[in-house]
Amino acid sequence: MKNWLMRLPFLVILAFFGNAKAQNFDTRLLQSINSQNTKYDKFWLGITNSATPVAIATPLSLFAMGHYHYIPKGKENSYMAAGGLALNTLITFGLKYTVSRERPFVNNAAIYKKTYAGPYSFPSGHTSTAFATATSLTLAYPKWYVAAPAYAWAGAVGYSRMHLGVHYPSDVLAGAIIGTLSSFVAFKVNQKLGK
Repeated sequence: MKNWLMRLPFLVILAFFGNAKAQNFDTRLLQSINSQNTKYDKFWLGITNSATPVAIATPLSLFAMGHYHYIPKGKENSYMAAGGLALNTLITFGLKYTVSRERPFVNNAAIYKKTYAGPYSFPSGHTSTAFATATSLTLAYPKWYVAAPAYAWAGAVGYSRMHLGVHYPSDVLAGAIIGTLSSFVAFKVNQKLGK
């Protein structure tokens, strides 16, 4: 299992960078999502801007609710959520500066940049953060009424990054995988430490 997890980011990179057809598909899909139509831009900008505050509030809220005994294992789950976010951040920014993929709007005039974006595109940090948060919550409280809204929000964050023209679909896919796996690894480590 460990070897497969270590190879996954490299397989994603090869799948999307090693094949010109895949790159063209990536660009065409992004163009169909991102457009000049500004009707829903404020909504998607709000979704994008929710990623970091929600991610930070999640472990803090779990810790506080666990401390005051409002939810079972809140403190332990807050450590797991924080660990997942920390691992996610290390992997995401490590890949961003290793791969150094330019943003889609840099060399493609058909892509409309609708929000601020840093220098590198792969993987999507907002998406990885949202999926790390959703996965932590779902693993901590495995109920449909936790998982459904958590992953719906995480998926919306990923979509918003494409709508706003700052990420390719492959950036978003990689971010979703990295965020999910980061929280899963943190969950397993937390379980072993708990024993």
